[in-house]
Amino acid sequence: MSKIVATAAIRGAQKIVKDAEDFLNKAIAEKGESQKIEFPDTAYYFPMAYALMGVEVKTLGDIKSVLQEAKSLLHNEPTEQIWFPYLGDALDSGVAAILAEEIIVGLRYLYGQEPQPDCVGFFSDTILRQLGIQLVDGRMAGFAAILGAAPDNKTAVEIVREFQKRQILTFVGSSTNGVSIIDQLKQENVEMGWDNYIVPYGRDTITGIYPLNWAIRGALTFGGHKKGEALKCLKYCKDRVFAFGVTLGEIDDIKYATGAGAINMGFPIIADTDIPEILPTGICTYEHLVSELDYKKIVPRCIEVRGVKVKVSEIPIPVAYSAAFEGERIRKTQTYLEAGSRYSTAFEYATMKNTDEIEDGKFEVIGHEIDDVQEGSAVPLGIYVEVAGRKMQKEFESIVERQIHTFLNEAQGIMHTGQRDLIWLRISKEAKSKGFKLKHLGTIIHARVHEVFGAIVDKVRVIIYTKQEDIEKLLPSARESYKFRDERIGAMTDESVDTFYSCTLCQSFAPNHLCIVKPERLGLCGAYNWLDCKASFEINPTGPNQPVKKGTMLDESRGEWQGINDWVKIKSNGHLERFHGYSIMTWPETSCGCFECIGAIVPEANGFMVVNREYSGMTPLGMTFSTLAGSVGGGNQTPGFMGFGRLYITSKKFIKADGGLKRIVWMPKELKEAISGKLKKRSEEEDIPDFLDKIADETIATDTEKLLEFLQKVNHPALTIEPLM
Repeated sequence: MSKIVATAAIRGAQKIVKDAEDFLNKAIAEKGESQKIEFPDTAYYFPMAYALMGVEVKTLGDIKSVLQEAKSLLHNEPTEQIWFPYLGDALDSGVAAILAEEIIVGLRYLYGQEPQPDCVGFFSDTILRQLGIQLVDGRMAGFAAILGAAPDNKTAVEIVREFQKRQILTFVGSSTNGVSIIDQLKQENVEMGWDNYIVPYGRDTITGIYPLNWAIRGALTFGGHKKGEALKCLKYCKDRVFAFGVTLGEIDDIKYATGAGAINMGFPIIADTDIPEILPTGICTYEHLVSELDYKKIVPRCIEVRGVKVKVSEIPIPVAYSAAFEGERIRKTQTYLEAGSRYSTAFEYATMKNTDEIEDGKFEVIGHEIDDVQEGSAVPLGIYVEVAGRKMQKEFESIVERQIHTFLNEAQGIMHTGQRDLIWLRISKEAKSKGFKLKHLGTIIHARVHEVFGAIVDKVRVIIYTKQEDIEKLLPSARESYKFRDERIGAMTDESVDTFYSCTLCQSFAPNHLCIVKPERLGLCGAYNWLDCKASFEINPTGPNQPVKKGTMLDESRGEWQGINDWVKIKSNGHLERFHGYSIMTWPETSCGCFECIGAIVPEANGFMVVNREYSGMTPLGMTFSTLAGSVGGGNQTPGFMGFGRLYITSKKFIKADGGLKRIVWMPKELKEAISGKLKKRSEEEDIPDFLDKIADETIATDTEKLLEFLQKVNHPALTIEPLM
């Protein structure tokens, strides 16, 4: 590292730490050391301090030890040239900087100064878990944190679009000479947000801590590392969190210091200015600090330096295509054409054919094309997909069909929601102006079905129907198929098969965790059921979903099999010995961190509460979802606590060994309403038809005292069955 870089990083850290100290002294003088302080929706207090130091910052007084550590890491400016590998002083300053930056933004939250205008601010644990499945299944290849502003708006847009095309989540913020890339994107009407893979974090470099402490929580959430395990957490970030920084415009001392902090985590920095480079490898996987002056090359250079593995889908359509556009929302005023929802009849259907019945690559529109309708029109729509292949099976139809939603949504300017005969599709004016037509829906589906399902599908034909009479003719047979599929999976039981499936997708982030997916228990993320895993194995025999023979039954009531235990021990790297498939209380199945719900024992009520990740309020246990999740994730077995998919709640095997459905005493109102239909049906099967009304929610109780009062009032069955403990 040159003297210039080291000096700037050290000088920047000194300033950041001094600002943090002054701010803390002001806050203590005005509010006292006992003043509570926290970031919203996180179980990790001040995440960087928690991970690197093991400190739980709850009050202003707790910050003092963090500040003291930051001050101890400061150094004087070097008096002579410093070269790699002697980076110690600058790297120490980087850690000091990010600890101090976390203090500053935490104090800003206390004073209502964060989040800044048009910015997200602190990234919650909920968001981390919601995106978890995209992190591990490859849809999201990595993270870019941009600091500064491009030389012009056009360049700013081009850079973030190139990241989007490569499925890279981009955090945008900071500023250069008073201009932020956030405003450049706003001026060009670029839609930002988590769903679009473009997240504005803040308008100054200090807020660059937000992406960094979001990354460090990956080690705590998915990696299962504990507070204070600094080296393990930093190594996890280097090896498993594919992030990097991009500085646009002049780099000041604060950016150098923040960049030094990022390098400690294994995240290299790529700059668009002619700065001294640090090319030898060591802390980062490859180079540490590089310069790329050509904006056409800066994105590929970032990917090369960080070692990000990207997969760009090259599909012959006139709009960009990437998973980054999956969450794009098209407003009414932006819409050229729409179909479905309350506007018209629409459906999508995939059906299996013999190979001699269809011609691969043939897709046509029967009815009106987009050029034949007026702007703002709603048209009837039928998306009819025929697939054939030697290994294709009838039971895989729904697997292919379910992916239509994702396939179409990844085209820029196309919005698709729902499935089957409840779809809603919008095509934007911008997409239409670029030449997008209805026939391109077929182009996308054809290409992606071959890409994703190539092992079982040899031919794909797509027909787009836009005449009402055709829709009415085809829809009844499609609905018959929908009904048959539901009845088939609904009739399957754990006893009806001799093989379950493992899912190790999340081991890229949680090395010791795996799911055992059964007919009556889907994966904890809610995204994979038994049929999905079966299809996945057919498609990719060496992939994350492997068949596991149940073997000898060891405990029928608790759901324990010798074959499953043997597999679990091997695939968890010896971390786990056994699973009880039907219990929370004994040897529960593990969690990575992207579970939809948490089940947790409420001892006073002799039952369990269930809380979904979207609920950010307080629970009767005195903990939020994020706090609870801290003890559940990372592949750990914690009796009394377990993560699972929300549909598992209505399974006949749901915690059967612990009393089953009758043990549920509390869940958030939104979750109750979302599964009320299935919950009522299961309640009737259990001969407790009014059970839904006996489950408390946050409008009734958020503490155990009020919860018990309610349970006694409604004669909840959990109070009269055998004790859990």
